Amino acid sequence: MSKGNYKNEKDIRVNTKHFSVREFLLIYLILTILTAGQVMILISFLKLHLTITNLPVGYVWGMLGYWAIVSLIFCLISARLRYLSYDKPMMTLSRAAKKVAEGDYSIKIPPLRKDGKKDYVEVMYEDFNKMVEELGSTEMMKNDFIANVSHEIKTPLSVIQSYAMALQKEELSQETRKEYTNTIITASKKLTSLVTNILKLNKLENQEIRASAKAYDLCRQLSECALSFEELWEEKNITFKADIEDRAIICADESMVEIVWNNLLSNAIKFTEPGGTIKLKQTTDSDMVTVMVEDSGCGMSEETVKHIFDKFYQGDTSHSQEGNGLGLALTKRVIELAGGSIMVKSKLGIGTTVTVKIKKYEY
Repeated sequence: MSKGNYKNEKDIRVNTKHFSVREFLLIYLILTILTAGQVMILISFLKLHLTITNLPVGYVWGMLGYWAIVSLIFCLISARLRYLSYDKPMMTLSRAAKKVAEGDYSIKIPPLRKDGKKDYVEVMYEDFNKMVEELGSTEMMKNDFIANVSHEIKTPLSVIQSYAMALQKEELSQETRKEYTNTIITASKKLTSLVTNILKLNKLENQEIRASAKAYDLCRQLSECALSFEELWEEKNITFKADIEDRAIICADESMVEIVWNNLLSNAIKFTEPGGTIKLKQTTDSDMVTVMVEDSGCGMSEETVKHIFDKFYQGDTSHSQEGNGLGLALTKRVIELAGGSIMVKSKLGIGTTVTVKIKKYEY
């Protein structure tokens, strides 16, 4: 919408006038009654002085005094209405905005009307409250993100430092030295993975990564990703079932979408107990390609499912050493950039099903 037309745009939430017709008629009635007083004075004067052609000075001063009083009352009413309709709401909004500027995101402006209807001031208050709520949520997420990043980076660094200092001891056996070295390598890999994921997520959220979308075969990509985890599922004696079509073309950044399947499959394997089952199913309808990853793992509670895409959130802390809580946040962002959607269904002790939908490429 152009800047020249935005003032004419009507908000569908507004269902009453800020200054109603009833208020206007009330003011008009008051002023009419006041004005009628002049007529009453004139009639009263004529009854007493019918033969006088020139108006006496007392009459003139009486009229001037009367209209002075009328003007005063009119000004007082106008000033009061302006205060109630404009000055008071704007002062309330100004004070609230000042509090928000000082970092207080708990501010909430109460509605002016008691009848539940909304004029433009009420809608403005509602939007302000929503804005402050979103700002507070963003600020909290930022603080949590910084705290979580600091914690996640500190943990592997502490491990690396501790075992590196332990390696300086000359009396260590070759086997122990090798064990310490492997621990350092594992911690450094985790740190590298964490930093890489943070950078990727940051670039995706700020759209610094320009998607080089092109048409490619999703079925081929799913097969290659699944085979890359073959050693892991065989190691846990997991039954892996794949139901994939011969060909399904989508238009997206192939390298970025690969992150999605790698994260979903690695999570399925991680949370499925030995001897369990993982199913990978892909179907195509008239305009969408659907990919489902289902496992018979530990499942998740409803509360965990609500936060599953939050950064650093890990519902099952028993597997916290195997990840950094950024995989699904990355997954969701990649799917959103590809114009698709992702949905998670899970029950404790039964398993989890993740469904991804991406628009089919039209030739």
